[in-house]
Amino acid sequence: MEPFPETSDRKSLESGEVLSPRFNSDGLVPVVATDHESGVLLMHAWMNAEALRQTLERGEAVYWSRSRNELWHKGATSGHVQRVREIRIDCDQDTLWLLVKQDGPGCCHVGYESCFYRRVQLDEHGHPTLVFDRERTYDPEDVY
Repeated sequence: MEPFPETSDRKSLESGEVLSPRFNSDGLVPVVATDHESGVLLMHAWMNAEALRQTLERGEAVYWSRSRNELWHKGATSGHVQRVREIRIDCDQDTLWLLVKQDGPGCCHVGYESCFYRRVQLDEHGHPTLVFDRERTYDPEDVY
């Protein structure tokens, strides 16, 4: 697959038909993944150009792990692969949205369906606290 073309022309970015992702200074673009049927927000991650190429070629999500500094085929270890049903890009092509079929009981490495299993709530003194509002869907000790 050829490299993604670069364009600084606003009209082409916003109204054109050419995929021209605008990677940040680290060569990354933010990605959110949602379940294609339920709409549940599963996770946020990053892709570099190679991760996006592999995602397009495989039909499965491949991300860039900033902590490990390497490509990360989601589910390669756990079996909880994300099968891409649709890829959307925002108006100025600097954010990706993957609609996926999530294999297995979840995508979160700590055992939840979604990485967003807590919500921020203010306590009686106005201090933010985290409230768990989801149940674990699998035991990560059994998977990793």
